[in-house]
Amino acid sequence: MEHTEVLNLWKMYDDKVEQALSLNKKNTQEILRIKTKSTLSEMKPIKIFTLFVGIIWVLFGGIIVTNLFVNAYDKISLFFLYSAAAQLLLTAVAIGIYIYQLIMISNVNISESVVTAQKKLSYLKGSTLWSAKILLLQLPFWTTFYLSKEMIVSGNIAYILVNGFFTLLFTYWAVWLFANIKYSNRDKKWFKMIFEGKEWTPIINSIEFYKEIEQYEKSQDSK
Repeated sequence: MEHTEVLNLWKMYDDKVEQALSLNKKNTQEILRIKTKSTLSEMKPIKIFTLFVGIIWVLFGGIIVTNLFVNAYDKISLFFLYSAAAQLLLTAVAIGIYIYQLIMISNVNISESVVTAQKKLSYLKGSTLWSAKILLLQLPFWTTFYLSKEMIVSGNIAYILVNGFFTLLFTYWAVWLFANIKYSNRDKKWFKMIFEGKEWTPIINSIEFYKEIEQYEKSQDSK
């Protein structure tokens, strides 16, 4: 066999190997897109359940608080009234974020561009952080809703000091968490305690899937 024929056969072999590798990478890319859609779908049940419970809580609590504001403002403890109102308001904001997240999850399309999908995943990640920030702002109100004017003026200094300490402590935690819940702290132990499970892990896995897809596309463009 002549030298030229050997080179041609070798080139044909290289071309077939390259085609096989390219096809394999393309299949891997499609699998990653499908896995992303499937992974994000895992978030829907818990979010729908949480949304349902949250809406019932806000509607039921809102009716009670509104009725107290209108008909018993001068008879009910203002600590209870305003603490409950603040909790319901924060929960309502979180509900709005959950609705936005469900829309974003449904709008992730496996056939869209990597950049578009990454933007949607980024918004989903950011809104998940914000929903936690908002809900954790409720912490101090759990230490004030049971107070009353009579309890404050009763003269029980020990009780007032102990309750005041816990109110300040919970307020500090709420403000600290609001300021420090961010993606850059995702490897911290306290962060993982808050953000483990079906509401967070699928987002992170999906982001990693699209990073692999992005790397594949970059490798194709560089050829």
